[in-house]
Amino acid sequence: MRKFITCILIVCMLGISTLSYADTEDNIVVTLGNDLTDQQKKQMLEFFNVDENVRIVYVTNQEERDYFGEYIDESLIGRKALSSAYVEKLPAGSGITVETHNIFWVTEDMYRNACITAGIEDAKIVVGCPVRVSGTAALTGIIKAFEDASGEKITEEEKKTASEEIVITAELGEAIGKEKAQELINSVKVYIIDKNIKDKDSIEKVIREIAEDLSIQLTQEQIDQIISLMQKVSKLDLDIDKIKEQLKDISGKIDQVLQQNIEVKSLLQRILDAVINFFNRLFG
Repeated sequence: MRKFITCILIVCMLGISTLSYADTEDNIVVTLGNDLTDQQKKQMLEFFNVDENVRIVYVTNQEERDYFGEYIDESLIGRKALSSAYVEKLPAGSGITVETHNIFWVTEDMYRNACITAGIEDAKIVVGCPVRVSGTAALTGIIKAFEDASGEKITEEEKKTASEEIVITAELGEAIGKEKAQELINSVKVYIIDKNIKDKDSIEKVIREIAEDLSIQLTQEQIDQIISLMQKVSKLDLDIDKIKEQLKDISGKIDQVLQQNIEVKSLLQRILDAVINFFNRLFG
């Protein structure tokens, strides 16, 4: 009888173990560049420490072009989708972490910040490729994988804006340095989201003041590109508290940015202020 009970307990424990493993696997999706060879696909699965039973989605070069073609030089997109990604959906409040391997153009923080813009939350992300590539296919893959793992739909607007953010940050990084570009774009983004700034003139004021605070010199063309991006960001349903939760390691920096008092007024507000001041002087 004792042996029988012991066997039952062992079976139950094995069952629980299997269920736990299955639950974990349900939260993992791997995306592979569609143009990888069979050997390279196997290599990426081994790199991500998963087997062929994991959920796999493929990213095509055409999908890269759909999201990046409008903003990026074709030489960086290329004609093959090669970069791949491992995405694991984590419990609420875990935040986003990103690691990259063999990716030369897009940095870990660029992926992470673009994921925030796309509405991705609580995920472990690993981006890699068997050969050195720009990494543009990976963002499309991350988004597809997150949708698959979480069951949440990311809108076309969010996808396009996240793609544009990566391109503008990366191109700006070539001119002023990647770290400064990342800090500038993220600081402007969190400020306009927190203060609910939407009009062009006010966004430009924020860009100029934050750039000056970071000792960054921008051309008018660069400022115009950032304005265009931020006008799109301002239309998304982004919450500053959620952003701070996802970017735990820089939440202190975010607080510092939000403590700045940048005086931003729309053209209409400035006209109204001028009219009020005129009548105050006239009848004051």
